[in-house]
Amino acid sequence: MKRTLIQAIGCWLLAVSSLAQTNVWRQDSLQEVVVTGTGTQHLLKDAPVQTEVISSKMLRSYGGKSLEDILAGLTASFAFSEGDMGSQMQLNGLGNSYILVLIDGKRIHGDVGGENDLGLIDPHNIERIEIVKGAQSALYGSDAMAGVINIITKRHNESGVYVDNTTRYGTHNDLRQHNTVALAFGRCTSQTNFQLQRSDGWQNTAEEWAEGMVLTDSRNKTVNKHRNWQVAERLTCQPMKGLELYAEGSYYKKNILRPQDGRHPSCDVYTYDLRYNNASASVGGKWYLGEKKDYVTLDVDWNKHAYYYDYTAKHYDYVLLQGEEYGDQNGEWFSVAMLPGQSKLQSDQQRVMAQLKGIFYLPLDNTLNAGAEYRYDYLKAPERTETGTADDWTAALYVQDEWNLLGWLNLTAGLRLVDNRNFGLRLTPKVSTMLSAGDFRFRAGWSRGFKTPTVKELHYRYLHLMGSSTFFNIGNTGLHPQTSNYYSANVEYRGSRLTASVTGYVNKLDNMIALVNVDAGEIPAGVTTAYLGDGSSKVQARMYKNMDDARTCGLDATLSYKVMKDLTLTSAYSYLDTKAHLYDEHKDAMTTVVIDGTARHKWSASAVFSHTFSPTYKLGISLSARGSSKRCYQNNGDGKAFQIWRLNTTHDLGKAGRTLAYRVELGIDNIFNYVDRTMRPYHLGNNTSGTTLYATFSIKFNQGKKVKHNILSTKSNYNNEDD
Repeated sequence: MKRTLIQAIGCWLLAVSSLAQTNVWRQDSLQEVVVTGTGTQHLLKDAPVQTEVISSKMLRSYGGKSLEDILAGLTASFAFSEGDMGSQMQLNGLGNSYILVLIDGKRIHGDVGGENDLGLIDPHNIERIEIVKGAQSALYGSDAMAGVINIITKRHNESGVYVDNTTRYGTHNDLRQHNTVALAFGRCTSQTNFQLQRSDGWQNTAEEWAEGMVLTDSRNKTVNKHRNWQVAERLTCQPMKGLELYAEGSYYKKNILRPQDGRHPSCDVYTYDLRYNNASASVGGKWYLGEKKDYVTLDVDWNKHAYYYDYTAKHYDYVLLQGEEYGDQNGEWFSVAMLPGQSKLQSDQQRVMAQLKGIFYLPLDNTLNAGAEYRYDYLKAPERTETGTADDWTAALYVQDEWNLLGWLNLTAGLRLVDNRNFGLRLTPKVSTMLSAGDFRFRAGWSRGFKTPTVKELHYRYLHLMGSSTFFNIGNTGLHPQTSNYYSANVEYRGSRLTASVTGYVNKLDNMIALVNVDAGEIPAGVTTAYLGDGSSKVQARMYKNMDDARTCGLDATLSYKVMKDLTLTSAYSYLDTKAHLYDEHKDAMTTVVIDGTARHKWSASAVFSHTFSPTYKLGISLSARGSSKRCYQNNGDGKAFQIWRLNTTHDLGKAGRTLAYRVELGIDNIFNYVDRTMRPYHLGNNTSGTTLYATFSIKFNQGKKVKHNILSTKSNYNNEDD
C-alpha cells in the first residue's frame, strides 16, 4: 500500500509538472485577501507572514460536516482524536493548549480537560479559514506556540431580508441543521444564527482490555450518542460616519449520552451523562480617524463554559471536605449517594477580555499595529480545586510594524510585553521578512513564545474511578512558564495556473508542560492522604510537570494546479519529527520520548470539477483523499496508519436571479470502508465508523441589494458567496 501510494503521488506530481509547461490560462477569480498574520488586509500572495487559507470555494466543494472534518481533510498539518470532552487537536506536533482558535479574531472559549469543543463553530457559517503556524504574530498572544486558526464567519449586512436554511442528514442518524436570518433597517443590521447537531454515535469494536483480560461484549462506544444546539445574535449600527458599534451574544448546550453496562465492573461503568452549557456576550466598536484609513477598535467579551454530570443511575460519589474541622491540608472523604435525575457541577470556567487596538498608516510605507489587552480567568470547581475556586489574570501591550522597504522587500517586526499575576513580566519579539521576485515569494521568520501555566494546570485535581482502579490527575503550583523559539523559511510560487509552496520549520520549547506518571512520594503533601484513599484501590497518579525541553521540526508542502477552467488538482504533504527530553528521577538520567499523538507523515489530495450547464443548473464534483502514518504514543500502543477517500457532489438548482437559490449535496465518505477495530482503551489512528452516506439540502432567500462596504460613508458590508 505504501509503495502504491508513493507511486501515485509521484505520478501526480509528474503530471502537474508537465502540465505547468503548457500555455498559461489566466484565472478570472479574485485573489484571496487575508488578515490574520498582520491584522491588516493583504492579498494572499503578498502576505508578509506565511498564511494558509481554506477558501469559501474549498469549503463548499468539500462539504465537511464539522471543523474537525474540514481541517483534517483539507490540510496535512492537523491530526484529531475526537472524544466526549472535545477534540484532541494537534498542529505540527503540538496539542490543543498550544493552538489558538479564533472566531473573527476573538479567542474561542471552551476548554474542558485540555480539549476544545469545536462543536461551538457552525461549519455552514464559515466564510474562510486562515492558518498561521508558530507564534509568528504579536497580535494574538505569545502562548499560541503551535499556531493560530482564525475562523472568518459569514456576514450578511445588506438592506432588506436574507434567510437561509441548510439541513444535512447521514448515516448513524447524523443530523446537522443551520439557519440564518438577517435584517437591515436604516443604519442597523441584525443577524441571527441557529445550529443543531446530533448523532447516535457508533461502536467500532466490542473488545475491551480491562483488569488483565479481554472482554468481547463491552457496550462502550467509539463515539457516544450526542446532541448540541446553539443560537447566536449580532446587532450592528453605524450612528455616524466612520463609526460602527456592535453587540452580540450566544448560548450553546451539548449533551453526551453514554451507555450503561453493569456487567463488567472492571470497565468504565457509566452512571451519568455529560452536559456542557456555554454562554457569551460581547460589545465593541470600530472608529475611523477622520477621512484616513487609520482606525481604532475596542472589544469587551465575557464567556462562560460550565460542565456537569447528569446522573442516570444511583452513584456513590466520594467528596473531599476541607476546612479547619477536617484539616486544611489533608481533608476527609465522605460518600454521597447521587440519584437518577440529579446533576452536579464539575467546573465552571469564565473569562473576561478587553482589547484596544489601533491601525495607523504612516509615511514611508509603514503600517503600525498597536494594542493593549486584559484577560481575567475564573474557575469554579467545588470538588476539583483546593478551595473550590481559582483565578488568574494576564495583561499585555503589543506593537507591530510592517515596512515595505523597496517595494520588493517587506520587513515585519513586533514586540509583546506580557504581565501575568503569578509569573511577572516577559517580552517576546517577532520578526519576519518577505522578498518578492515576480511570481516567487521568499519568507523567513523567527518568533519567541511565552506561555504561563493555565488555572487548571496549576490547581485542578481530577479523580476518576474505573472498576477497582483509580486514576488521579493533579495540578502543580510549582510549574514554570513555557518558552519557545520558532524558526521558519518558506518558498512560494504563485503563477496563473500553478501554485506551489514549501515551508521548513523548527520549534524549540523549554519547560514544556505535560501529564507525567508520578509515585505517591512525588504528590504534594497537602493532597497525598486525602486523594489516595486508604490503599484499598490501585492508584495511578499523574501530575502536570515541566519536561526539560522539546523540539518539533518538519516540512509542509502544498501544490495546486488549475488544469482547465473547471478542473483543479491540489495536494499537500507534512513531514514531522518530534523529540522531548524528560528527567527520570529513578534512573537519574535524561530520557528521550516522542510527543504523544504525532505521526511522521500526513498527506491530502483532491480533484475538484465545477461546471455551469445552464442558468438553472451547476454541477460540482470533489474527489479527495487523506492519509497518515502511524501515530506514536508512550502508553497503550500506537495508532494505526490509514488512508480515507471521499466523494462529494454539489447541485445548484433553480436559481432565480439573486432572490432565491437552491443547493443539493450528495456524498459518500470513507469510500473503501476503512475501520480501526483496535480494542479499547488502546489508541486509534482514526475513529471513523466506515463508509457513510449523507445528503444536504439548502435554500437561500435574499431580497437585499448588494452594496460595497465603506464604513466612512455608513454603507454596509456584505460577504457574498460565489454561487
